[in-house]
Amino acid sequence: MSQSPPDLATELLRLAEADPARLTELATEVARRARTGGDLELGSSAHRALGIAALHVTDLRTAERHLRDAIRLAVRAGSPELAAEARLRLAFVRCVQGRMEQAISEVELALPDLHGAGRARAEAQRAVIFNHLRRPEDALASYRLAVPVLSRAGDHLWLQRVLSNRGIVHGYRHEFAAAESDFQEAERLCRRLDLGLSLAVVWQNLGWLNALRGEVPAALRYLDQAEERFRTLDTHQLCWTLADRTELLLSAGLIAEAREAAEETVQEFERRGRKVGLPEARLLLARTAYLVRDHEEAVREARRAALAFGRQHRREWVAVARFVALRSLAAMSADDRAVSAGSRVSVRQMEECAAELAETGWPASEVEARMIAARLAVDAGRPARAERQWEIAARRRHRGPAGERIHAWHAAALLRLARGNVRGARSAIRMALRLHDEHRATLGATDLRAHASESRVEVAELGLRLALRDGVPADVLTWAERGRARHLLMRPARPAHDRHLAEALAQLRLTVARIDESRTAGEDTGALVERQITLEREIRDHCRRQAKIPTESVPTAPAPSAPAPSAPAPSAPAPARPVSTEPIPTELTPTEPISAESAPPTPIPAGPVSSGPSPTGSSPTGPVPLRQVAEALGEQALVEFVQVDDVLHAITVAGGRSRLHALGPLAAVRTLVDRVPFALRRLARRTSVPGSQAAALNLLRDTVAKLDALLLRPLAAELRDRPLVLVPSGPIQALPWSLLPSCASRAICVSPSATLWYAGSQAGHARTGDARVVVAAGPGLPGARSEAEGVASIHAVPALVDDAAGAEAVLTDLDGAALAHVAAHGRIHPSNPLFSSLRLADGPLTVYDLERLRRAPEIVVLAACDTGRFVVRPGDELLGLSATFLALGTRTIVAPVLSILDTESTTLMIALHKLLAAGHSTASALAQAQQQVARDNLEAYAVAAGFVCLGADSTMPT
Repeated sequence: MSQSPPDLATELLRLAEADPARLTELATEVARRARTGGDLELGSSAHRALGIAALHVTDLRTAERHLRDAIRLAVRAGSPELAAEARLRLAFVRCVQGRMEQAISEVELALPDLHGAGRARAEAQRAVIFNHLRRPEDALASYRLAVPVLSRAGDHLWLQRVLSNRGIVHGYRHEFAAAESDFQEAERLCRRLDLGLSLAVVWQNLGWLNALRGEVPAALRYLDQAEERFRTLDTHQLCWTLADRTELLLSAGLIAEAREAAEETVQEFERRGRKVGLPEARLLLARTAYLVRDHEEAVREARRAALAFGRQHRREWVAVARFVALRSLAAMSADDRAVSAGSRVSVRQMEECAAELAETGWPASEVEARMIAARLAVDAGRPARAERQWEIAARRRHRGPAGERIHAWHAAALLRLARGNVRGARSAIRMALRLHDEHRATLGATDLRAHASESRVEVAELGLRLALRDGVPADVLTWAERGRARHLLMRPARPAHDRHLAEALAQLRLTVARIDESRTAGEDTGALVERQITLEREIRDHCRRQAKIPTESVPTAPAPSAPAPSAPAPSAPAPARPVSTEPIPTELTPTEPISAESAPPTPIPAGPVSSGPSPTGSSPTGPVPLRQVAEALGEQALVEFVQVDDVLHAITVAGGRSRLHALGPLAAVRTLVDRVPFALRRLARRTSVPGSQAAALNLLRDTVAKLDALLLRPLAAELRDRPLVLVPSGPIQALPWSLLPSCASRAICVSPSATLWYAGSQAGHARTGDARVVVAAGPGLPGARSEAEGVASIHAVPALVDDAAGAEAVLTDLDGAALAHVAAHGRIHPSNPLFSSLRLADGPLTVYDLERLRRAPEIVVLAACDTGRFVVRPGDELLGLSATFLALGTRTIVAPVLSILDTESTTLMIALHKLLAAGHSTASALAQAQQQVARDNLEAYAVAAGFVCLGADSTMPT
């Protein structure tokens, strides 16, 4: 080695922060040579570097052993300063072990022998311990002493670490600009010094900061980069990155994924023996368990976390762990009225918990605790105490991240309502919903937007309850629309030419095709299925990383980041660092159910017709006013169904008048809806069992007659024989409406929301472009090719069949087409609706593929199983193939809400397209085609009944 001992020692310490695995081999050799040559100071530096590397990649005991060897050799060399430097790193090991008092003692022992930059490093190490103890003021005081000294001394190795740690403290205090400045300077120093590991730590911190601000796409990009580097280096920082990812998934409402991530986080902390982080991981697991209503696990893990925090003398963390346990106990009591009185949570307990959270610096958790305390007070008949808790919680509505303000505005609404200020309550609810929509507009991925709606449902329902109580149809429609299918009004954010996404989707299609081939040949598909799962995860994560509004570039990231107008509030703690953030919680709304009787018809004043939903790239518009809906309806009638507190209501708009109807309990409707698919499938199958079809037909007729009596017959006076626009909710989203006697032979359009229907109805007036017709058939369906060729001949176009019907070819032809017909196997993905697909010649055409369209076809006919069925998220947020076409701008879709038999759909499809070509509107053509097919046989009738017309009605361009 040509380097002098001091230079070699410096390089070893640098390498420990850059590539610990490489350092271990080199430093071991240096330590051996130093021992042979009697160079005690170099040997001490080598063991210190080995201790730092062991801290990252092996275990804490090994790190402690090397650091003690470093101290011993430095003492023998007569170098107290060198011994003190090693002691500082030993202090950090003690900190990671959760032994805070010993960590502080090690720093105190080191201080007398340190001067200048050495003493600054000691102050920086003490600041880290203060941060773990939730003493930010003390931490910042130490950093103020350390940073200028390290900077003047040119100790950039320590300076980057100090800046990264100080940025964490600023982040906890929501001083986001200061935090970002520190992280960016630390990143610059890491690149300059070639510190690969430390650079990944900075990326992780930037991911945490962006998550805290609500900038989910940027946060995902940074965390992905950090996780990839940590896995490559096999370092303990992976634990914290997994924790951050769990927090981020929670903040986006992806609860099932968050729970899996929390379980992996706990396992990783246990495996690596990082005791300081283990209770925080357990607290994450408790929070995810609470959100999936596994309250027993939530209480168990929260109590284990509280005990561990207590042993580490982390009082602030004990407070928030107790809150998580109490919150789950309160939910458990609400779910099970048989819980013993001794295990119930009292109002006083939750009030004291909220006060403790306020004292220890957990503002978002404090707001949630006060909301729960208020609900408990309402249940106990103590309205004054409930008002007091809402009053305190509402004070935070003007400051803090958006999520915290959303819940504070919710509290303000409840307080104003309790005090008789209904107008003020409505204003507060509107503010909460506006803040939420501003945040959601920054999320590029469709699933993030849909899941993010979960946190707004209770606020929107409060406004809906108030409107139902007043009984004004226009108000009920407005509030129903505020909480319904909002993400479909925002076009998914995708780069115009995303090469990475296109290549990944092509690989997925190839893999699925190979799986099908292997299964046909009787070969093992295990490895291919694992490859499919991996590809799906990569595609999902890539799309989630896409930001809504491009601004500054994220270093080394593949796409730009997006600032959020407002951020989601933490609701549970962000750990001492490495860090994580808090999600928008699910609150328990302390209000009594409010019902409405049928109101008399209300005339609708005339008014100008506004434009449709907001353009791509902006947050969704407000609900369309009822008067504009009425004008756009013309001779049609609108029925929007609304469910609140398990009671179904309907708003009708017909002939310039509106009316509100109370239809009754939802439970009876849900039971009947569940029978329809069973009966239809028995009808559609040819069976040798005598009387099977007759029994199924009797069951179906009885069921639909009862559904008709519950859903539409009470509205007959308003609907008369008009064509219908139906906006269903909850369990009736997938109802085959043509079966109901009131719908027989009637043109019906089904839409996720009145606002989306209105946008489609207005878009037709401005549609320009070619009148291309695209017809394609996928493999594996015996009747698909003949159906496609028959449909194509009606429109005098060639059909894409066999190898010509590949995903990219079909996608290219779909772009901008006037009419598209696809006959193929349809699949609803069991865990991610965005991988729902149509099977084409070279594999699946997924929702992710469709989101690459620049312009969706105007009319789409999907002769594929379940393609009209939506995956329904809270707030009637819909995902799936048909929902995607609607979100992209398709005006009308014909698709089945049930599984179909391909050979029986051909007759219906030929009849449908003949009527379309003759100039009939899509809804009218489907109704007539269904009536024609129903006369043929029961199997054809059952298949035809499963198709619905989605969106707004339209005719083919000529």
